[in-house]
Amino acid sequence: MTNHRIERDSMGELQVPADALWGAQTQRAVDNFPISGQAMPAAFIRALGLIKSACAEANLELEMLDEARAGAIMQAAAEVAANRYDAQFPVDVYQTGSGTSSNMNANEVISRLADPDGKLGIHPNDHVNMGQSSNDVIPTTIQVSACLLTAEHLLPALKHLHAVLLRRAEELADVAKTGRTHLMDAMPVTLGQELESWAAQVASAQDRLLGTLERLRRLPQGGTAVGTGINAHPEFGERVAAALARSTGFEFESADNKFEGIGSQDVAVELSGQLKTLAVSLMKIGNDLRWMNSGPLAGLGEIELQALQPGSSIMPGKVNPVIPEAVCMVAARVIGNDATITVAGQSGNFQLNVMLPVVAASLLESLHLLGNAVRLLADRAIATFKVKHERLNEALARNPILVTALNPVIGYEKGAAAAKQAYAEGRPIIEVALEVTDLSREELERLLDPLKLTRGGL
Repeated sequence: MTNHRIERDSMGELQVPADALWGAQTQRAVDNFPISGQAMPAAFIRALGLIKSACAEANLELEMLDEARAGAIMQAAAEVAANRYDAQFPVDVYQTGSGTSSNMNANEVISRLADPDGKLGIHPNDHVNMGQSSNDVIPTTIQVSACLLTAEHLLPALKHLHAVLLRRAEELADVAKTGRTHLMDAMPVTLGQELESWAAQVASAQDRLLGTLERLRRLPQGGTAVGTGINAHPEFGERVAAALARSTGFEFESADNKFEGIGSQDVAVELSGQLKTLAVSLMKIGNDLRWMNSGPLAGLGEIELQALQPGSSIMPGKVNPVIPEAVCMVAARVIGNDATITVAGQSGNFQLNVMLPVVAASLLESLHLLGNAVRLLADRAIATFKVKHERLNEALARNPILVTALNPVIGYEKGAAAAKQAYAEGRPIIEVALEVTDLSREELERLLDPLKLTRGGL
């Protein structure tokens, strides 16, 4: 028995693995691009299956496809969309810039699944790809996959993180600590205020993503090769968008100008920019947690993150802030992916962007990583850290910057002198203030109450 079969396309014959569902054009891509060994992401394949099913449904409604062929294509495409055949999508990310190889991979796999014995005469190009071009299918696939991964994976994770942050902020609303600017002692804040600040960053990220989704959901499908809609029914794009909306529950619609979605990847660049901003926020939160957890003796030691694993192969008892570190690495990767997508987005030459596969892979990786990292940050760092109250109170008592609260009473110059003396002598500011002002201890305790100082005002 042979391990291969012969397939044919417009360029001639070639061998394809006997058990492969793909055909000649996919095999040419496999042979031509042995670059990374990285296939297109599962979210991309899912969206491609959804689009092929929606296209068949639209062609059935428009009486371009008969019921038998359309039904078989829709069923096969649904199985692809369920990620049951991901192993049949071997084409490397680094392929033809239009993603034609991935589009034909889907056409070939779906046609074989839909018509395994050839009785229906389903052709990959003539039927599965009817009314379509790789040039509108792949940009549409990028947008559909990114919309779904954002809505189903990242936004719920951010909502969860936001809720955990607000819950901890409420728990720690009255826990005062030394604030820091330039990594130097500053006026007091509460742990609750720090957590609320992080929650505001997360809420802003959610708002930005929702704004971008409004543009991302406008699909260029129906523009075909260059945006004019050649070889597609005039209603095709609208019907495909409606079918996708029904099958996913997401409000897709047909773009008014399909040239934009085919010739540029501006909306993918926009989404990547929002993800980069979120990555920057997570890097800040992660590093704040690392600093607050540092020590436990020689660092700040304000909180104790959950111990998850041994921290050293040589130093017994060492425990590291592994979750914030992992989150910061994800943030670094997302920032790098944004640089890739930015460069790729500039590669729209006239009527087609020619770096579509790497845009898809980078964008979907960022969405996938961020959704996972956000949940880990919420559940294994924010929700579980313990507060070291004694350390916080000790630092507060010795913080000379509290003298700022006395400025309205004793003036800036006298306050600065008191702070310098307290620093130099390593004494609490209240003791020095008793010596250099006429204020009573009772009055000083009222004016220098750290928790009261976190509320602002005079």
